[in-house]
Amino acid sequence: MHLYSKKEILNLKLNSIKSKELRVLAENLGISTKGSAAAIIKRILEMKPQPPENIVDDYIKSIFRQSIQERKELISDDDLKNELSKVKSFSWGTKQGELDQKIQKDFVRIYCYYDDLVNHVKATLFKDVTNYVICSWFNYWTTVYIEEHIGMHPKVIPTIKNIKGIDIFFDGQPFDLKITYVPRNYNIEEAVKNPLNLAVWMYENQGAERFGADNRLFFILLDKDDTNRSWELKRDFNLIFSKIDSFFSKEKVSDSDEIVFSYKGKSYTAITKVLLITK
Repeated sequence: MHLYSKKEILNLKLNSIKSKELRVLAENLGISTKGSAAAIIKRILEMKPQPPENIVDDYIKSIFRQSIQERKELISDDDLKNELSKVKSFSWGTKQGELDQKIQKDFVRIYCYYDDLVNHVKATLFKDVTNYVICSWFNYWTTVYIEEHIGMHPKVIPTIKNIKGIDIFFDGQPFDLKITYVPRNYNIEEAVKNPLNLAVWMYENQGAERFGADNRLFFILLDKDDTNRSWELKRDFNLIFSKIDSFFSKEKVSDSDEIVFSYKGKSYTAITKVLLITK
């Protein structure tokens, strides 16, 4: 994966803006708003001179700021943090994406009698489903809050709509953002000593259905005293935000951030940066 040129980055940023909002930007720039989003982007890219990148960046930030305000109208920062503090344990009960398989294997195809089925669902599946939903809920809202903070950092431009493999732009380059934990089967001492090797491992051990060789920015959480409690770090926002702010303020992106990894017999390259947040 190469470092993108300024024109390529501008194209990606414009593609990250929803069609309705893109037309507003075009109008602000004094160009035609007719046609498809692709046609509008083409006209913006062909402007002479090209619009200053900060105009596009400021516009994206304003949209992102509005989305945060809409979230705050749904639930305030303080209320969100208070609700997240109510989670006392973090156990999926079943693996992500395998709930239907579990229902089929352990219930539907096992019990012939209705009462037996219902009793066993109440005894076991209800708890598993509850745990699964709570874990999903916790992951979703902690990620929302962290990504809002990241997106408002002065050196970061967020995407407004989904673009495969791109969540943010940092130091003029696109990154897929991964907020995760040290895998259970990975050596903790090695992770602390060389987080970049862990990032390579994560590329090489990703699921086939979600495979990607995009540039990635890993924020990896680790409780060194008790790895089973690493999930609690994800709601320690004071710690996370201070580490993230320091990271973005001092880090730069260059060719030296390129890594090489192998996947199913093929070699790939990507620009990758890692922040290990420990307690």
